[in-house]
Amino acid sequence: MITQRTLGPLTDTGINRVALADAVDICSYLDWDSEFFGKRVARFNRSRLYTSTVSEALAWCAAHRIDCLYFLADPDDSETRRVADQNNFLEVDMRLTLARPITQDDQRSAPVDSRVRLARESDLPLLRQFARTLHHDSRFYFDQRFERSKCDLLYETWIEKSCRDLAQTVFVSEVDGQAVGYIACRSGGQETQIGLLGVAEAHARTGLGKALVRRFLSWSAQQGVQRATVITQARNTAAQNLYPSCGFLPAALQRWYHRWFTNQ
Repeated sequence: MITQRTLGPLTDTGINRVALADAVDICSYLDWDSEFFGKRVARFNRSRLYTSTVSEALAWCAAHRIDCLYFLADPDDSETRRVADQNNFLEVDMRLTLARPITQDDQRSAPVDSRVRLARESDLPLLRQFARTLHHDSRFYFDQRFERSKCDLLYETWIEKSCRDLAQTVFVSEVDGQAVGYIACRSGGQETQIGLLGVAEAHARTGLGKALVRRFLSWSAQQGVQRATVITQARNTAAQNLYPSCGFLPAALQRWYHRWFTNQ
């Protein structure tokens, strides 16, 4: 099984974090996450944590009745780790970004694989079914305060939205005329990104994951971009084997923390 996940409302934009720290509030309330999980969710808008900023962030959360605070941290700052541990921040994920350049050779040399095609509306029931089971490496499953059924529904919703979003392209792998895997692709500026990738367990280790990534690379070349990226979890060993085999190299590593303010 090979899976990959990120989600629009939950992902880091990659903008300059120093400028971000000067320009925005200490925390931001996340409407989509809050409505979906039925909890008041916010995000800490800094990449490092210090005694002064944690006090300000906790006060903001108290004032806004926050249940869960997300924090995406630089991985190599010892003060951040110390302050996070002292203030009950739970480390839930190591977020790994991989990237590779895109050239026209990616389009010219891409093999034609009849097992990969564009997704259709009729594929959605199967894609939703697979998405419920293929992304258990994510931070939401790791943090047991998020209901398992909600985590399942999160990825069901994600693949459906990806298929119906005109700004995204979804390819599926098929066997005997039925979809058994998917890859959601997005393009912006000079970069494309894999948003969600999964291959059904029954068809794992058959080359379908690599076939989907190769189709993504060919599609990326057609978009005229310079770089392709993907975000995965450090605990997802299958993904870490797949992407380097397709030319991706590590570009960034960050730590995800959750800070809870309720027992439920």
